[in-house]
Amino acid sequence: MSNLTYDSAPVAVRQGLANVHKRTWQRLAEPGTWWDGPTRVAIAAELRNAKSCALCKRRKTALSPYALKGTHDSLGELPEPLVDVIHRIVTDPGRLSRDWYQTTLSSGLSDAEYVEAIGIIACVMAVDQFTLGIGMQPHALPNPVGGKPSRQRPQGAKQSAAWVPMLAPKDVSEAEAGLYPEGLPVITYVRRALTLVPAEARAYNEISDEQYTPAGASWDIGRQVRAISYSQVEFIASKVSILNECFY
Repeated sequence: MSNLTYDSAPVAVRQGLANVHKRTWQRLAEPGTWWDGPTRVAIAAELRNAKSCALCKRRKTALSPYALKGTHDSLGELPEPLVDVIHRIVTDPGRLSRDWYQTTLSSGLSDAEYVEAIGIIACVMAVDQFTLGIGMQPHALPNPVGGKPSRQRPQGAKQSAAWVPMLAPKDVSEAEAGLYPEGLPVITYVRRALTLVPAEARAYNEISDEQYTPAGASWDIGRQVRAISYSQVEFIASKVSILNECFY
């Protein structure tokens, strides 16, 4: 299991944030919906490794990332199609294409396995970037927990505005009860994005609500949920988005 802690952090870390990071590491180690614990931890290790991949560095500077063939510098723990998904999402997410996604599915990776991998990547990178941002080294990855994934696919998930099927609020069943907070004027596609694997959607939304702002806060700009103002939060978020080439 994980011993993630901020006791020696160079700055004070609020308890709510420390708690959600600890839960993120605990969930990472456990069997998920489609990947078992060892594979989930291996995905996290590979996403860290992707940043030093020579092939990814060449593709990043190429006119098209699909023009260069080659083999990723991987840790050797995961199948190559999954390694490619991890490396491309981590190093050059702005140039992913629907054709590439379809090729990924043709390689044997299911749409739900793809979504769970994205959920792991998003949550681990959120913790890692926060940790680096406060001047700490990334936390050691947890030891995986045994057990089999649940392999439960939401019956109401449908193809709509995204490459992958999503679960619209009207299609949520008792099995996914509470997936969407009540009272939100709009359920954004960011909040829907991982709902083909509800456990990953819940995990991502939990860390987003604590590390960014709670669900619904952006619709109530007069509400102050952090030590800095909403305007300051959005200024920082916009700057980070520009630096990361995230133009959603």
